[in-house]
Amino acid sequence: MSKSLRLSEKWFRRGLWLVALVFASFLIGLGGTLVGDLPKVEQPLELDDFLANRAAAERLRAELRSEEAAAEAANTALAQARLQLSKARSETRTQREGFSNWLATRSVTQRSEQDPEVIARTRALDAQQRAEQAQQRAVQAQQQAALDARQSAAEKQKQLSSMEADARIRLGEEMRKVEMRVFLYRLALTLPLLAIAGWLFVKKRKGTYWPFVWGFIFFALFAFFVELVPYLPSYGGYVRYIVGIAVTAIVGRYAILALNRYLERQKLAEALPDQERRKELSYDVALARLAKSVCPGCERPVDLKNEQIDFCPHCGIGLFDRCGACGTRKSAFAKFCHACGAVAGRAAAIAPAPGVAAPVSPAQPASLTPD
Repeated sequence: MSKSLRLSEKWFRRGLWLVALVFASFLIGLGGTLVGDLPKVEQPLELDDFLANRAAAERLRAELRSEEAAAEAANTALAQARLQLSKARSETRTQREGFSNWLATRSVTQRSEQDPEVIARTRALDAQQRAEQAQQRAVQAQQQAALDARQSAAEKQKQLSSMEADARIRLGEEMRKVEMRVFLYRLALTLPLLAIAGWLFVKKRKGTYWPFVWGFIFFALFAFFVELVPYLPSYGGYVRYIVGIAVTAIVGRYAILALNRYLERQKLAEALPDQERRKELSYDVALARLAKSVCPGCERPVDLKNEQIDFCPHCGIGLFDRCGACGTRKSAFAKFCHACGAVAGRAAAIAPAPGVAAPVSPAQPASLTPD
């Protein structure tokens, strides 16, 4: 149809489509904000609200925090004890090596006055070994404390997890109910918009304010397919598939009925006389269909480049005729002759047979007739 529009009209239409898109974008922004705030109408759900004994759960959590703190403190003390044990072992090893070297030296000299020093060194080494053993016992004690704290924390965590598991089941059930309610809120908001958009598409899409109509239609489609469908509850996929089947069945039924109505209208139109059929066709629609090389009456393909074809071979409607003024072959749907500019009228003659001169209007000079 764009080929039949004036240049300024084309740009005006493009500007109006831009208005429709801008209008739709603002409506989509407003709708998205509203749909995004819909979940706030529901009370936020917490796991503690579904505990069978909330006080016992709080007590277990406090004990669990205490045990975890004790385990952390025991681990810190264990690290310090291990460091002290490492230092004690190193000191013992150093003293033992020094004492062994000293004994080797004494066995060579065999000096009896050194016997008291042997006793003193032996006692010092024994004391260091006892200190090492004390550090070893300290490490073991911290290990036991850390183990007891971890085991106690694990037991408390097990009890708390058991209580929270039942609460989590009830929380999941309630969240599914909330999800369904929020979806129904969205459905209650978007379904009327979709119904209004359908009515506007059927009744008002070609009216004076069609940019706003199409903007609203775009907004309603976006609200349904983007703001509603992604939040459709799953329930194992059953709801989504059932809704998909229902929507497909509704749309398919509408398409089938529309196709049947269209075919019936086409059959009735093709049964009308040629002049009445032309009255039913608008000028722009006829030009748009001719530009696609289809018959304006039945929309079947026709070879319009073949100059021997003046009528549609499928429905019989006239496609070309002769100008009543100059006799030039022209489109039967043109309002003016492209050769002489004369107004197309009912007196236009059908293309004459080869070798037969076209009629000449008395008001026109003979030089205007084709050779």
